[in-house]
Amino acid sequence: MKIQHLSSQYTVRDLHPEDAAMIFELLKQNTIFYQYHPPMVTVESILEDMEALPPNMDYEDKHYIGFFQNNTLVAVMDLIENYPSLGTAWIGFFAMNIKLQGNGIGTAIISDIMNYLTQLGFEKARLGIDKGNPQSKAFWTKNGFALTGEEFPNDFSSYFMMERKL
Repeated sequence: MKIQHLSSQYTVRDLHPEDAAMIFELLKQNTIFYQYHPPMVTVESILEDMEALPPNMDYEDKHYIGFFQNNTLVAVMDLIENYPSLGTAWIGFFAMNIKLQGNGIGTAIISDIMNYLTQLGFEKARLGIDKGNPQSKAFWTKNGFALTGEEFPNDFSSYFMMERKL
């Protein structure tokens, strides 16, 4: 995967530990997300997320990436190739700069990503949303994802799985 092809409008690059403070500034504004997904983000939790891998996956499969306009971080995504199965792209999370939400930028980014994943031969994209979070459910439904009926308990509530065929 060439991550710069994930967007036709934004510069896409890998994010590194030295970017954690900038990522923190973007994520801490997303208070609705953290109401349903505690605890509140910290620089330390960002560093942990950068390193987190699902079972049997390698770092070459994981893309912790930022979407930039000039030098402004527009969005952050954790994307894992071929998880949980071959041909599936897993979106660990996607967060937008709150100042840019509500004007179609997130949808445009997701559309570009889905188009590129399709070109690469992926068959579907999957993700989990926090139970009860209306913002997440509305955003992902608007972007062609549907609930699968799977629910997985976690420490604070549960995740509902969503999927989009590519």
